[in-house]
Amino acid sequence: MKLEEMLVSVDTFYVLFATLLVFTMQIGFLLLETGMLRAKNAGHVAVKQLISFSVAALAFWAIGFGLTFGDGPGLIGTEGFFLHGGFSSLDWSNVTIDVKFLFQLSFVAVSLAIAWGGFAERAKLSVYLLFGTFFVAVIYPIIARSVWAGGFLGSLGMQDFAGSTVVHLQGGIAALVAALILKKRIGAEKTPLLGHNVIYSVVGAFILWLCWFGFNAGSTLTIADGFFSYVALTTLLATAAGALGALAISFWHRRVADIPSIINGVLAALVAITAACAFVEPWGAVVIGFLAGVITYGTSILLARRVDDPLCAFSVHGVAGIWGTLATGFFASPRLVEMTGIGQAGLFYGGGFTQLGVQALGVVFAVVVVSVLSYVFLKLLDVTIGLRITREDELRGLDVAEHGQASYDLPAPVSKELHPTYEEESTEKVN
Repeated sequence: MKLEEMLVSVDTFYVLFATLLVFTMQIGFLLLETGMLRAKNAGHVAVKQLISFSVAALAFWAIGFGLTFGDGPGLIGTEGFFLHGGFSSLDWSNVTIDVKFLFQLSFVAVSLAIAWGGFAERAKLSVYLLFGTFFVAVIYPIIARSVWAGGFLGSLGMQDFAGSTVVHLQGGIAALVAALILKKRIGAEKTPLLGHNVIYSVVGAFILWLCWFGFNAGSTLTIADGFFSYVALTTLLATAAGALGALAISFWHRRVADIPSIINGVLAALVAITAACAFVEPWGAVVIGFLAGVITYGTSILLARRVDDPLCAFSVHGVAGIWGTLATGFFASPRLVEMTGIGQAGLFYGGGFTQLGVQALGVVFAVVVVSVLSYVFLKLLDVTIGLRITREDELRGLDVAEHGQASYDLPAPVSKELHPTYEEESTEKVN
């Protein structure tokens, strides 16, 4: 075997391994979400990950991948459907097209998993199927192409190495729109509806942290130059700082080390460094991660007063995605910009406001496109099939209502001692 062929094989195996790590993030989301939500919905939340991933795989293979990376002018590709056609925007990597597809599929599946946070515990199962298909086949490709596949944001030099905007902000915005349309869960107006197993959520967060190395470092699509190890380093440093930032602000504000807040600090830092991991020095990664943990803590508290976002999807992925995208406009290092060949140096390195302006434009474009398309499609579903389950089904739980069996052998929710919000739930009106 020639040396060139060997290098292609090694890179292909590396990206496939990274892909499997990102696929495993679905397990992390499953545990994280299940633990943060109530026991009567646990099985529904878990199996929803299987259904959602299956929808994403088929929709992206048939339509989404071609619209995103297929050859063609304008905002969308006109080739590449069912993996037939040209993908010149991906020619910079020698990895086989099958593995490129799998790697990109793992990203869109994560973005869709994030969006479901705004639907949690009150949306019909059919809505997951329909909106999931629309999100993967229509919404996601517009933003992804504009940044990663020769679109106008990429041509301006937008720095989003692994998807703070493309993956996380899109999912966070869709989650927020859904939560606003669906309105609050029964009982959430009067008392917080706490999750049933925080240990699940901690384990899920650790799995996500581990698999994020595939997310960020895998985005180099090669191991030949060794740059993947640097990306892994900045990812690690930012995440550790995010956990401690959330711990610090939680203890300062509430005098307790709030476990969900620490989990969210880890995830917010991961989201924020995803755009910047290839462009910032280690000290910059620490600052970005620490501030992500602090910012997400504050915004989640402010948002909870108006919106029922039980997994803090918008704060963790939307707000932190915005911060991470803007951060390169401040912290992008000249040597790393030269190495990657993307954009310009940040404001703190004498680069002026140019890169910050490009980053802000990317954020605004993503927010407008995703929010408008998500709102229109969800309202269409709402007036046709309806988005929300019935009051009775919401009270007894989605495990029984949608799947015909409970995940836990729970007593009927008639005892206030066992189910403290039951009396409030039984009298609360679903708006």
